[in-house]
Amino acid sequence: MNKYLRSGLIGAFSVIVLLGTFSGGFLAGRFLPSDLKGASPLFGGTDEILPPPPSSEQQATTPDGLQSLFQPFWEAWNIVHDDFVDQPLDDLTLMQGALRGMIDALGDDHSSYMDPEAYKNANDSLSGSYEGIGAFVDTTGDFLTIISPIPGSPADKAGVRPGDKIIAIDGEDMAGIDPELVRQRVLGPAGTTVILTMDREDEPDPLDFSITREKIDVESASGEMLENDIGYVQITTFGDKTTRELRDILSELLAQNPKGLVIDLRYNGGGFLQTSVEVASEFIGEGVILYEQYGDGERTTYEALKNGLATEIPIVVLINEGTASASEIVAGAIQDYGRGKLVGVTSFGKGSVQNWVALSNDQGGVRVTIAKWLTPNERTIHKDGLVPDFEIEITNEDLQNDLDPQLDKAIEVLLEEINNNVSQ
Repeated sequence: MNKYLRSGLIGAFSVIVLLGTFSGGFLAGRFLPSDLKGASPLFGGTDEILPPPPSSEQQATTPDGLQSLFQPFWEAWNIVHDDFVDQPLDDLTLMQGALRGMIDALGDDHSSYMDPEAYKNANDSLSGSYEGIGAFVDTTGDFLTIISPIPGSPADKAGVRPGDKIIAIDGEDMAGIDPELVRQRVLGPAGTTVILTMDREDEPDPLDFSITREKIDVESASGEMLENDIGYVQITTFGDKTTRELRDILSELLAQNPKGLVIDLRYNGGGFLQTSVEVASEFIGEGVILYEQYGDGERTTYEALKNGLATEIPIVVLINEGTASASEIVAGAIQDYGRGKLVGVTSFGKGSVQNWVALSNDQGGVRVTIAKWLTPNERTIHKDGLVPDFEIEITNEDLQNDLDPQLDKAIEVLLEEINNNVSQ
């Protein structure tokens, strides 16, 4: 895995957004007997408790010019090591907590510190396999929220739906617990069972799901031929195998001479930015795929790559509330160029780009937002999402009866375009 991984979610997302913070609380003051070491007189006075100064070694490890800025940090470090009641302290845990607090202070939902386990899990999911329930999740709210279950996964088979919020695990209340910590508890060895209590918007009472974890092998691109000579391609993530898998399935379908293709990006939580450019280039022959806009006004332009396999055939793209980040890059470019219509509901709306940077000594990594991305027409979709050309919702009744009106509409739109092309 490259040291620097540029992703487009993550997560939603996604695949995964990871947040951490120092615990907040109140400082509980009390009067102490005046004969205690370092204490003030009982009723105040002029004596003052002074923090232990940084040691010469601590000063030496602080970059030149930052000694004054970092002095309070080293003072706090020394205070807890000298005075905290439960000793000895775990220096590694303190260091990781400091990293979480620093990244959290940026105030960006998509920038985070990932401890070694979280960093490994995040990379494993984009590499195509991990052990868990099989769902893309959002960690930016009060509760861990399902963006989308992976088709055929244990979560999908159990009936988990997008928008479900995990409020308890194995009967333990998750209120007030960092959603990233909740996510790590949902993960686990294949064959083990976890009971998830979910809050669902249209249900009056919480729902319990007993789910047996499995090794999740994420097939990022799949497809089949439908009736009326329509090809169907589903892309579930933008990982390091996606482009190859997509080209394989496109080659297989195009050999059967379809009249058009439905590209399903529903519940695709995103992934690598470069993969999104490669995927978009399979359907767009030339031109800008996206702009990457930096805070200083500079921008990077990503152009379509050559030799796309499906740049001429009529297409329609399916999107929904789980379509995020890298998948929005693809759908946005297709919509801007008029290459195909979008069918479904408004997408998630993640329009920022993150760098994933591995830290030294296998201490995890940081994910930092470095830019916002714009569509070819310089639209920003951050928090707004992409509005489909044809808005079609899926109701609970549709789900219960295994109906897919969004796919039906996409086929209808595609057939109409095909017929218009023939008549011309």
